[in-house]
Amino acid sequence: MTTRRCIILTTLIALLAAGLHPIISHADDEAAAWVALRAGGVAMIRHARAPGTGDPARFRLDDCATQRNLSAEGRAQAESFGQQIHVQGVTVSRVLHSRWCRARDTAVLAFPKLSEQGLVTPEPALDSFFGDLSREVEQTDAARDIIASWAGPGALILSTHQVNITAITGMGVREGEAMVFQPTANGIEFVGSIQF
Repeated sequence: MTTRRCIILTTLIALLAAGLHPIISHADDEAAAWVALRAGGVAMIRHARAPGTGDPARFRLDDCATQRNLSAEGRAQAESFGQQIHVQGVTVSRVLHSRWCRARDTAVLAFPKLSEQGLVTPEPALDSFFGDLSREVEQTDAARDIIASWAGPGALILSTHQVNITAITGMGVREGEAMVFQPTANGIEFVGSIQF
């Protein structure tokens, strides 16, 4: 059994033991992820390239100059995400993002027209809890509920952070990688991932 499958199995067992809705996991399948998004699924994307780890000691939520921000490569990566969504024929109805500047900028650069229409909005459940793990359970439950309750029309995009995505999937995620889910009667189903 691969290391990734062991992690997934361990995560599922822990979720069941805690009485939480499990994520049914399939092979990491990009083609299936695109199909799910075209059918109105949910993509939880780690913000695009922002060099460094965590946030600087002087971090302030209301001041992007105190935060890790997207590099030129990250800005191009975010724009590429939006372009590939369009090329793949995915209709995006709503975009929610962490209040951290790098997650917000990823969302706005990827979906400028939706941003102009007021359909790209902040969601505190997607904020990074890297520096304060006491918020992990509450935020993870809220993010899981957002995914599980999505009923379209179109796809939902959530621009967030590695810790938030790992808390739901039990898997690592690269900058600019989208983990795609499909809401189900019993919770959420992980379908596959897409790297931009």
